[in-house]
Amino acid sequence: MLADPDIAEWGGADEVFARLAGAWSLARSIDTGASMAGRATFTTRSDGSLAYHERGLLTLSGSQTFEAERRYVFRASPGGFSVFFAETPERLFHRIVLIPVHGGLRGEAVHPCRDDSYVSTYDFHGDRFAITHDVSGPTKSYRSHTTYTR
Repeated sequence: MLADPDIAEWGGADEVFARLAGAWSLARSIDTGASMAGRATFTTRSDGSLAYHERGLLTLSGSQTFEAERRYVFRASPGGFSVFFAETPERLFHRIVLIPVHGGLRGEAVHPCRDDSYVSTYDFHGDRFAITHDVSGPTKSYRSHTTYTR
């Protein structure tokens, strides 16, 4: 039986973390009509975690553009990774456990943010990956979908 090429590209769930290191192009669409294009880097830190930094041009639905950036810290964990807000002290955003799904790897997590909720999905297929955040609650309601390519 031949190995699935999507999973073979990333390796098993415990190998994905190491394969994130480096620079990625990102393309984000937000269902409110906004979009973002830019770069994301995963830089290995002395403790073995990955510092995530994204920077790009955010275009709002009214065609206004702004430079935007965001930072997180990724840490390897059994079967996947944990994502922390890059603040002191670090605060857990969510833990992702990856499982084989539809020829790739997928992980999902929920993060409560006051009265709102973030349902996040990570999909790893072929030479790319995607993160989708479905945000709902009394103060926020949107879907953000980001695709990362080398």
